[in-house]
Amino acid sequence: MTSTTPAGSDPAFRPKRRTFSPEYKLRIVAEYDAAPKNEKGAVLRRERLYHSHVKEWRAARDAGALEKLVDRRTSPARPKKPAAGAENEKLRRHVERLEKELARNKAALEVMGEASALLEMISEGAD
Repeated sequence: MTSTTPAGSDPAFRPKRRTFSPEYKLRIVAEYDAAPKNEKGAVLRRERLYHSHVKEWRAARDAGALEKLVDRRTSPARPKKPAAGAENEKLRRHVERLEKELARNKAALEVMGEASALLEMISEGAD
C-alpha cells in the first residue's frame, strides 16, 4: 500500500501554543482569588491552566505591570529588530572573533619564530 503523504513531510498534527490576553489573565486571577479554597482547582481545570500560570500572572499584576502580562515570546506585537541592525550586530561579533583569532595566530607565529631561531643557534653551536 502506498502513502498519500509526500516523503519528508511530517504528518503529525502540531498544536498551536495557546496565548492569553492581558484582560483574560486579569479576569482569571481575580476569579481564582475570589474562589473558595476548595473550588480553586475547579477554576484551573475548567480553564486548563496550572497554578504556576496564576502565580506568575498575579505577581505581574501586583507589580503594577499590566504590559508584563503579555507573553513576549508569542505576542504578535513583538517588535522585531531592524534587519540592518541585526546584520551589523552579527558582523560586529564576527569581526571580534576574527580579531581574537588573528591575535592568537600572531602569538603562535612569534613563538614558532623564536623556537626556530633557538634551534638554529643550537645547531650552529653543535657544528
